Amino acid sequence: MTSESTVVTLQWEKDARETPRIGGGMSGVRGIRIGAVALFALAAFVVAGCGGGGSAPETSTPPNTLEVALEEEPPELDPNFSSAYVDRQVMASLYDKLVDIDRQGKIVPMLAESYEVSGDDKVYTFKLRKGVKFHDGTPFNAEAVKFNLDRYQEKDSVRSTEVEPIESVEVVDDYTVRVTLSEPFAPFLAVLTDRAGIMASPKAIQESKGRLSDKPVGTGPFKFVERVRGDSITLEKNEDYWKDGFPKANKIVYSGIADENVQYQNLQSGELDIIDSIPYVEFRSLQDDENYKVSIVPGLGYQGFNLNTQQPPFDDKRLRQAVYRLVDREAIVKAVLRGVGGTPANSPFGKESWAYSEESDAYPERNVKEAKALLKEAGQKGKFSFTLKIDPSPTSQQLGQVIQNSLKPAGVQVKLEQLEFGRLLEDSINGNYEALFLGWSGRIDPDLNLYPFIYTDGDFNDSGYSNPEVDKLLDEARTTSDQAQRKELYGQVMDILHEDVPYVYLYHNNSTTDFAMQKTVKGFEPYADGIMRLAGVSKQQQE
Repeated sequence: MTSESTVVTLQWEKDARETPRIGGGMSGVRGIRIGAVALFALAAFVVAGCGGGGSAPETSTPPNTLEVALEEEPPELDPNFSSAYVDRQVMASLYDKLVDIDRQGKIVPMLAESYEVSGDDKVYTFKLRKGVKFHDGTPFNAEAVKFNLDRYQEKDSVRSTEVEPIESVEVVDDYTVRVTLSEPFAPFLAVLTDRAGIMASPKAIQESKGRLSDKPVGTGPFKFVERVRGDSITLEKNEDYWKDGFPKANKIVYSGIADENVQYQNLQSGELDIIDSIPYVEFRSLQDDENYKVSIVPGLGYQGFNLNTQQPPFDDKRLRQAVYRLVDREAIVKAVLRGVGGTPANSPFGKESWAYSEESDAYPERNVKEAKALLKEAGQKGKFSFTLKIDPSPTSQQLGQVIQNSLKPAGVQVKLEQLEFGRLLEDSINGNYEALFLGWSGRIDPDLNLYPFIYTDGDFNDSGYSNPEVDKLLDEARTTSDQAQRKELYGQVMDILHEDVPYVYLYHNNSTTDFAMQKTVKGFEPYADGIMRLAGVSKQQQE
C-alpha cells in the first residue's frame, strides 16, 4: 500500500488482546439511542501543554494517515444486526443517518435536511437531502429510506424494538418520507440518531441476501473495500461524499487492541495517532505532556452485571438480593478505576441525564448480615457459589477480583470465567450464563438506557426479566412528552428494579470513551455518544 493510497485499513492484534477492556462490553455493546430533550455540558477538550514530555515520537506512517486503536474488533458492520459499541466506531465512517447529534447533544439534520412533527406527535415528515449516492452508485432517496425502516421492523432485526411504534412508512415523493406511529413515542428522533437511522444501500442488501456485514454499503465519508475476519477491514476515501471538503484524511488504520496499556505504549512509540482506551494511572501524565491531546467527555453510560433470572441460581430473587447487598461499589471505584474512571451507581441514569435523581441512584450500604439472612432463607446456608463471566482485560480481571472479595464474607464463592468479547456477547444473548459482566455506553434519552434491557422480551433483555408493572410504567413513559412526568415514572421503575435486581449496577463511567492522540492530529471533536467522527480529522506532518 503506497503513501498516496486513500485506503482505510482496520488491522487487529492476533493475540490475547482480542477482547475489550472494561467498558467495551455493553458499554459498548448495545445499540445507540440518543434523545433530544436531555442536554448536558460536554467537558472541555483538553489539550495538554504543560511540557515535561520530551520530544514528540517519530511516526512511520505517511502524512494524513491516521493510526487509530479500538478496544476490540467490531463483531458486526450491518446496522440491522449490530449490538456492539465498537461497531459504531467503524460504521460512523461507512454510513450516514437520517439525523445526528451535535456536540451539545441536540438533534441535527444529516441525510434528512429537515423534518416536521404533527400536532398529535404521531406523524413525522422528512425532507431528504438531494444528490446523495450510495457507494455502489445507486441513489439515496425516499424509497431507500422506506426500505431501511421496513427492514428494521422485521422480527430478526436487532432494531425491531427500537422502531416498534412505526405503523407505516410512506413515500410521498422522491425526497419526502412520511412515518406514522401507532402512538406518540417520545424517543423516536433519538432512535434515528443511532443505527435505526442508518441508511444502507437497498441494492447491496438484496445482493448480499440480507446480510450486509461482509460488504457494507452506505453513503458515508469512507467506502468499504474488504474485510478479513480477525485481521483487517479496509475502507477507502469516498471522493464523492456529499459534504464538500470531507473527508480530510487520506487513510485511516484502526487497530483492535483490548489492552489499554498496549494502546498507551503504542501511542508513546508513535505507532498510533489516536487511542480509545487510556490506563487510569496515565491520565495525568498524558494531560501534562505537550506532545499529546486528551479528549474527555462526561459519560452517559454505566457498568454492572446481569443476573440470569431464568435459570438457577438467580431465578431465586433472594439470591439476587443477597449479591446486590454484598458488592462493594466504592472499592471498585477506588481500587480498580483509581478514582478517575467512574462514580458508584445504582441506576442507568448518571448526573448528565435529566432522569437522574439522588434517591434512585443511591446504592445500599454493604450489609453482610442481611445478605447471610437472605442466603439462609433461600436454603443456601453459606454454600452458595456462582460463575461470573467477564472479558480478559486487565481492568475486568481486577474488577472480578474485587467482586469475589466483596462476596466472600457472606460465604459466597464467585468463580470467574474469562471469555473473548464475541463469545461473551454470544453467551449473553443466548442466556448461557449465571452472571455476566456487560455495561452500556449510555444514551441521552433515558428510555434508551432502560427499556430495551428490562422490558419483557426487549431486544437486550438478556437477563430474561419480566414484570408487568415495569412494562406498564415504561410504556407510559414512552408515550408522554412531559419530562417531569417521565422522570417520576422512571423513579417508580427503579424502585421495583432495586427490589427485583435483574442487573447489578456498579458505577457510572466518567467518560464514555477516553481518547488520547498525538498533537499532530487536527480537527478531532468529542461527542456525547463517544463515537469518533473522523471525516473532519486529519494529521499534519511533524515539525
